[in-house]
Amino acid sequence: MTIRVLVADDQMMVREGFSVLLNAMPDIEVVGEAVNGREALEKVRELAPDVVLMDIRMPELNGIEATREIIAADGTAKVLVLTTFDLDEYVYQALRAGASGFLLKDASARQLADGVRVVASGEALLAPSVTRRLITEFSKLSEAPGIPATAQAAYGDLTERETEVLVLIAQGLSNSEIAGRLVVAESTIKTHVSRILVKLGLRDRTQAAVFAYEARLVTPG
Repeated sequence: MTIRVLVADDQMMVREGFSVLLNAMPDIEVVGEAVNGREALEKVRELAPDVVLMDIRMPELNGIEATREIIAADGTAKVLVLTTFDLDEYVYQALRAGASGFLLKDASARQLADGVRVVASGEALLAPSVTRRLITEFSKLSEAPGIPATAQAAYGDLTERETEVLVLIAQGLSNSEIAGRLVVAESTIKTHVSRILVKLGLRDRTQAAVFAYEARLVTPG
């Protein structure tokens, strides 16, 4: 199946450059472009893309608010945040808003295409080492001094093994790496991940990682 992509960025060169690179891939099609967050919302409703490449700093409606509205209104589109700096404080806010991961704007054509494929497939925790570093850094900015009551209640529904898997997800491990660490089949880990997402009411692995840090299951640092 072809992955349908919407590129949202206020810089024409970035939009056109990404569109050319992605359209050169046999399994990816750029179905539209947006110059700001407001237009991105309209294009998501009109074009139903699988993945939205979302710049954070845009006029009229920034990428964070646009991401929040897209996730709230659409049950299928995944948002992949575009940023110039890997420790951009706004990226963490976008992840909390529901983005499935982030990608640096200087990524190669292969990294860009692979990133779109990863997010479209639902794996979501893109570039684990960098994403983990960003989440670790900016989870310190969380306003809540302790575990929110809602997080505490949801966390209490997890089994001991599910909690263990959640912590490893937050540490950036893939399903195969977690399976190797726990000496179980990868299919077993996939089942655990699915149950974790359902119990916590989360969309994907990135949201699970954010939850683990905010619930203090993983200590930043």
